[in-house]
Amino acid sequence: MKKNIWDILSIAMLVILFIVFIIPIFFVVLNSFKGRLYISDNPFAIPTGEMYAGFANFIEGIQKTDFFRAFGCSLFITVLSVFVIVLFTAMTAWYLVRVKTKYTSLLYFAFVFSMIVPFQMIMFTMSKIADMLALNNPLGMVVLYLGFGAGLSVFMLCGFIKAIPLEVEEASMIDGCTPLKTFFRIVFPMLKPTAITVAILNAMWIWNDYLLPYLVIGVSTNYKTIPVAVQYLMGSYGAKDYGSLMALLVLAIIPIIVFYFSCQKHIIQGVVAGAVKG
Repeated sequence: MKKNIWDILSIAMLVILFIVFIIPIFFVVLNSFKGRLYISDNPFAIPTGEMYAGFANFIEGIQKTDFFRAFGCSLFITVLSVFVIVLFTAMTAWYLVRVKTKYTSLLYFAFVFSMIVPFQMIMFTMSKIADMLALNNPLGMVVLYLGFGAGLSVFMLCGFIKAIPLEVEEASMIDGCTPLKTFFRIVFPMLKPTAITVAILNAMWIWNDYLLPYLVIGVSTNYKTIPVAVQYLMGSYGAKDYGSLMALLVLAIIPIIVFYFSCQKHIIQGVVAGAVKG
């Protein structure tokens, strides 16, 4: 009886949380099809009649912000950053787990410590150094995202690598594999569940990130990402185009939702695998 009550309460809580999280997205989609004047007057109404603007907000938003250029820039930074983070942190985690010295232990705790340092503490110093090193471009953003994403990624991958039997790697060494061949042919394929989880988490973060591209790249270049381009529609002195803003938010959400649902089956498996031995 107690178990049934607990199950009912758990389901009810999950339903409530689902509604709380889905309502803002629902109203963003709803208002993306309204005329800009009606969004402020009645933001919760269903767009019908003269209130319905069709796809005019989408067309206007794309034209105002050069959305496709921003989309290409965000796609380039996200894909390359995720690839670099997964590859480099997997190699780092493997080295930290298999080479037991006080230096590797210290380095591991440094990665873990970096997870708890707020970005706001270092953002101005980081942006100044990025300007000095000419990192205010898409390739420079990849380097910065590698630094910020390494902590969590190394932590998760180290936990999974600890569960891989060392005998498997020793057998490959006996068969003549070099350390690099052992990693790419034996270890890395076994890291697939956790690597996909790391890729998903970093892709969602990098795609939606606003503050870091705004501080490093800025708004006066051709390398604006989608969040920075969308922010342009907020305008100033009350000149806010809410219709186009809502429309571009919908367009920005779609790719990451598709990516998430196509890979969601790997998330639980990867998180659990990386947490068991972590």
